[in-house]
Amino acid sequence: MSEQSLAPSDARGADAPDDATRVVRNAVVPPRYIGRWIATIVLAIVALQSLQGLFGNANFRWDVFSQYIVSPQVLRGVGFTLLLTVAAMAVAVPLAMLLVVMSESRNPLLKTIAVTWVWFFRGTPIYTQLVFWGLFALLFPRLSLSIPFGPELVGIDSRLVVTPAVAAVVGLGFNESAYLTEIFRAGFRAIDRGQTEAAQALGMSGRKIWLRILLPQAMRTIIPPTSNETIGMLKMTSLVLAVPFTLDLMFATSAIANRTFLPVPLLMVAAAWYLFITSLLMVGQYFLERHYGRGHDIVVTKGGHM
Repeated sequence: MSEQSLAPSDARGADAPDDATRVVRNAVVPPRYIGRWIATIVLAIVALQSLQGLFGNANFRWDVFSQYIVSPQVLRGVGFTLLLTVAAMAVAVPLAMLLVVMSESRNPLLKTIAVTWVWFFRGTPIYTQLVFWGLFALLFPRLSLSIPFGPELVGIDSRLVVTPAVAAVVGLGFNESAYLTEIFRAGFRAIDRGQTEAAQALGMSGRKIWLRILLPQAMRTIIPPTSNETIGMLKMTSLVLAVPFTLDLMFATSAIANRTFLPVPLLMVAAAWYLFITSLLMVGQYFLERHYGRGHDIVVTKGGHM
């Protein structure tokens, strides 16, 4: 009986392939993504037609664009736009850090001031705030330190302090600080509270806990939205005409457009510069995120081991 049961298996012979061999010999046919290819072709055609319509259209006056893209007036506007962006963020970042500390304080007065600040500057339009700062010298002709309801001790003319440049930086920085406060607060609250308690148990002061424990870890969460806010600040500088501040890029290109009666190519000049600077800021954002993200990502090998 044993020999009869083995006979069919022996009848296949040594030349008969086993299951594993048949699987290997089967031809693997890659999937054909017909829809993907059709979408790629359609999008390529649309992109080529768009480029042709953009660069082949004489109404855009690319000759005027090339004439003014690096003109001294435009380059000066680019420089002042960058200066406004850096100065406004230099005001907004430390102010937002202070507001976060105040909002987390147990002092009800400090907490109320921080919450009111964020509520006001997030709830009113930036253009309205800039107009107010532009009219500050008219509303408050003199800045003074005095005894309440008493004589003035020290005073100065407001126009000497709140110049258009100062008004633009303060208006942009104060508005941005309200948004950065919420970003920073979310970043700090994402950290495990046990780390703060452990630092307190070791006898660390509140200042050291913020600088050495919370801030380095929160930077990983804070950097991406803060970089986006910086890019938004760059474009928001186009509103400083409300102050009025007349040295930024948008005002420079608008002045040339009013003189030449060619608004479209000068708008393209401004857009090209904004796009170029934004691209540089995005590159800087990438390296900052990579720097503060070191040691955070988990690398898994093929064997499933870290």
